[in-house]
Amino acid sequence: MTLETYLLFVLASVLLCIAPGPDMIFILTRTLAQGRKAGTLAAVGVNIGAYVHLIAAVLGLSAILATSAFAFSIIKWLGAAYLVFIGIQVLVNKQSIVLTNGQGLRKQSNFKILWQGFLSDVLNPKVAIFFLAFLPQFVNPLSAHPTLQIVFLGITTNVVAITVNLTLVYFSGALTVKLRSNQKIANWLNKTMGVVFISLGFKLAGEKL
Repeated sequence: MTLETYLLFVLASVLLCIAPGPDMIFILTRTLAQGRKAGTLAAVGVNIGAYVHLIAAVLGLSAILATSAFAFSIIKWLGAAYLVFIGIQVLVNKQSIVLTNGQGLRKQSNFKILWQGFLSDVLNPKVAIFFLAFLPQFVNPLSAHPTLQIVFLGITTNVVAITVNLTLVYFSGALTVKLRSNQKIANWLNKTMGVVFISLGFKLAGEKL
């Protein structure tokens, strides 16, 4: 793989990462509702999930999702059901999870947000298909170690993704500190987050290969 090919790959990764998708919306919504810390945890969780897809792609497991409509449907509905479940939990919860004081979260809440970000990415079959279809385009099959190239490119994509997402968290968090200090607006953001999660669930359920 030449330097020009790698730079082209990095550029393509940046463009793909800044395109709005379920992961970005999840991270942005968490940031708007609970602040930078929650957004950062969501971004890290999503990024860890992306490494699961990378490992699966390297091992050839993602090929099942690309060729089996049944397997795709199972993962798709699991992911959709989980997102809808999160949204319903937020809407029926009498106690707002929005931090109106802008301070840190409890340890349990930190882990929960991280875990939600992880699952939202792992249970999104489109990410698996992305790694399977996108990475090989920049790999030289005649090289001695094409698998290592896939690993390297996958890590590059994930580094680009976490950089983009943390940048999004930083700027969106700065814009919403004052909004979250208002109880009425905070409650509105909380309910909006629930609706967004449910919408994402239905959107993912409607995805097709």
